[in-house]
Amino acid sequence: MRATQRTRPRAEPSGAGAAERVAGWVCLGVITKPKGVRGAVRITTFTARPGDITAYGPVRDRPGGQAVPLELGEIHKDAVVATVAGVTDREAAEALRETRLYVPRSALPEPAEDEYYHADLIGLRVELADGSAFGTVRAVHNFGAGDILDVARADGALEMLPFTRAEVPEVDIAGGRLVAAPAEATTGQKERPGRKERQ
Repeated sequence: MRATQRTRPRAEPSGAGAAERVAGWVCLGVITKPKGVRGAVRITTFTARPGDITAYGPVRDRPGGQAVPLELGEIHKDAVVATVAGVTDREAAEALRETRLYVPRSALPEPAEDEYYHADLIGLRVELADGSAFGTVRAVHNFGAGDILDVARADGALEMLPFTRAEVPEVDIAGGRLVAAPAEATTGQKERPGRKERQ
C-alpha cells in the first residue's frame, strides 16, 4: 500500500520497502520524528506521491483507531512535514514517533488492470505452475530496481522473487493465490517488463 502506490499507496509496516497487510486497512505512512519545536512531524509516506497521504480521507493511528488530522507542509521525495491538530510542541510531537497512519482499503481507488496494491499481495499463497505449494508472500520490497516479493517458502526457506510477468505469470487476488516461475528469476530479467503495482 507506492496507493498509484504512483497515485498508489505502498503499504509498509516497518523496514524500508516492506509492505504490510491488515485486513481491510492500508498503511499509508509512519510518523518518524519531530520537525522543529512547534509540534510539526516528519512522515515517511508509502504513496507514490507523498502528498497523497491525505488524498483518501482521514488517516487513523491504527486500523479502526482515532483520526489523525494532518495539515501538510513541506513535501519531499518520500516524506512530508505536517502538523497534527492539537500538537503544538516538540514533546507532544515526539510522543507520536512510530505512529503508523492507516486508511480503510475501501477508500482506495480500484487499481487498473495488471496493477496491484502491495497490501493486496501480502498473504497470497504462492503456487508453482503444476499447482504445488511454494510458499506465502510475507512482504513486498523495492530497493530501487523494481518490486520484489518476499516469499516464505513451504520448506521454511525465504525466497526473493522479482515481481515480473516472467517470474509471476498469474495473480489471482480473489482466489488468494499467485503462480510463480522462480527458475526463471535470473534469466534475462532486464529485458522483461515488470508488473505495475498500486499500493
